[in-house]
Amino acid sequence: MGHSVSVTRGVRVEVSSRYLAERSQPAQDFYFFAYRIIISNDSSDALQLISRHWIITDGRGQVEQVRGSGVVGKQPRLQPGEKFEYSSFCPLTTPRGSMRGSYLMQADQGPSFEVEIASFTLEMPLELN
Repeated sequence: MGHSVSVTRGVRVEVSSRYLAERSQPAQDFYFFAYRIIISNDSSDALQLISRHWIITDGRGQVEQVRGSGVVGKQPRLQPGEKFEYSSFCPLTTPRGSMRGSYLMQADQGPSFEVEIASFTLEMPLELN
């Protein structure tokens, strides 16, 4: 299971990933991963998540970039001390890869800023290979 934690300007992003064997088809080079993210606003400003930018790298080194509004169809507002948690998915054509990226956050007081999502692995467990 992949895991990462990063903190940018008081915003903590914690990620954990897992392989979903029941949704994968290794014989067809289709590997399905789920990841869960907890965003914690440990700053003193109210913030809104505006957009996301993902950089997905597969086991062959192929890179795909994904940009979009919000996360899971939402642009959550986080007051100081609040958390937002969500889950999403990533299919790969290799049994191993990684993801990293950023969120664009808008502070109520001040300019928008990028929040790092540290790299985490997407990996089929060895016992399933």
